Amino acid sequence: MFRPSTLARLHAIPLDDVCITCARRILRLPRVGQRGFTRSTRIKQIAGGKIERSYFWQNASREQRLDERSYFWQNAFRDQRMEAAQAEGEDAVGVAASSTQERKAQSRTASIATAIPSTALPITEEPPHRRRKRLKEEAKAAEEAAADAPLPLDASAQLSEAASAAPARSLRRTINTYLSLSKPRLAFLIVLTSTAAYSIYPVPALLSTSATAAPSLSTLTLAFLTTGTFLTVASANTLNMLFEPSHDAKMSRTRNRPLVRGLISKRSALLFAIATGVLGTGTLWYGVNPTTSLLGASNVVLYSFIYTGLKRLHPINTWIGAIVGAIPPLMGWCAAASQYSTFAPSSSATALQNLWAESRELLFTEQAIGGWLLAALLFAWQFPHFFALSHAIRHEYAAAGYTMLTSTNIPMAARVSFRYSLLMFPICILLTTEGLTDPVFVLASTGVNAWMVKEAWGFWRKNGEQGSARRLFWASVWHLPGVLVLAMVFKKGLVGRVWRGVVGDEEDEWEEDNAAARGM
Repeated sequence: MFRPSTLARLHAIPLDDVCITCARRILRLPRVGQRGFTRSTRIKQIAGGKIERSYFWQNASREQRLDERSYFWQNAFRDQRMEAAQAEGEDAVGVAASSTQERKAQSRTASIATAIPSTALPITEEPPHRRRKRLKEEAKAAEEAAADAPLPLDASAQLSEAASAAPARSLRRTINTYLSLSKPRLAFLIVLTSTAAYSIYPVPALLSTSATAAPSLSTLTLAFLTTGTFLTVASANTLNMLFEPSHDAKMSRTRNRPLVRGLISKRSALLFAIATGVLGTGTLWYGVNPTTSLLGASNVVLYSFIYTGLKRLHPINTWIGAIVGAIPPLMGWCAAASQYSTFAPSSSATALQNLWAESRELLFTEQAIGGWLLAALLFAWQFPHFFALSHAIRHEYAAAGYTMLTSTNIPMAARVSFRYSLLMFPICILLTTEGLTDPVFVLASTGVNAWMVKEAWGFWRKNGEQGSARRLFWASVWHLPGVLVLAMVFKKGLVGRVWRGVVGDEEDEWEEDNAAARGM
């Protein structure tokens, strides 16, 4: 039982080198690799069912030796005759004959090995438990390699490389160089936060588009806001690069910046920073309001002089940088609120008094709570984002002379990241309770906030290792635009107005029907 067919075993025997008697004996050889259901069945299978048990145990090895020698006993005379005939020829023929005989002996040995399968496992076969263990180790090694991979270069470094590849004194080289000074990716994110706050601002009911024919928020004011914000951010970033080129040269993410590579002189960079700062604050003053312009100017001072200086003195610099990131939403909120402000400058008061009166109405009244909530959202977001970013290059920060919290106390940085990520939930809830967004915003933002908290928890528990810092970084990159876009989409009453605009309002249709009936 469990034997392969005779035909299959016959094909495995080289009949050109084995006589028919040996072939029959080989076909009767037992399959050592298979076992029977019982011991008696196993003995019958090996013995062929014709030999008694005592004979088998006494002669099994002898029968196998006889089977292996049968070819030589039956073909000895033929081999002798062949050797005698070949001895009469040349030496080369004799050498060829002996090699032929060796090949025949090797083929006979291979045929016997084929007919008698081995019980050992093939070398290439791997046990399941070892395969699972190997796959886990390979997956873990791949994850650690991905975690240790450097973060992508920032936009300034990429633009610097493009500028260096362009011809000297070309327009493309000049544009790329000055754009790299402004850090366009960071500037775009800051402009997005101010624009989102401008869009989320609740329009008073009496001045909504349903009551007046004019737009509720001025598009021209929005254009002045975005332009002035971008220019002030470009000025702050340029001054930041201007103050620390020697330190930027020691870090992989900043060594390709234009001042480090010598693509632009310090004098030209300083003139660019002054020009963008003056144009930015002037644009905000003229096109928006003085309060927004003052906020933009204060951001330039905080980032360029205070934050940049504290980076080499104390880890509190991260908290100063978070304040810098929280100011742009206030700028957008003030830009929208000034369109419905009741403040009128007094001719008898000084310019400073008028500025304070306007700022107090735009920033320190009950209507300004929404702007401060958006600022709190940006303030809290800074910590998990920056700590996750700086963890990968914490050694470079330390070597460059920066005293970042991730370079001095990683567990504390992880705890701070987790704590501030938890604040996203109450902030989003307060945005709804204060009448800025619809209740569905709380549900929609919960998924994004939960993702952020999950990665921050992993960052804390794993102390930034095993790729947790990199996952938190990418979660923070997508978290902020996601929450802001959701807040703009689910702005208080916006979905209802869009639905009524598409489907139509039943009350308006009823009034139109009544008017038509009265006209008849």
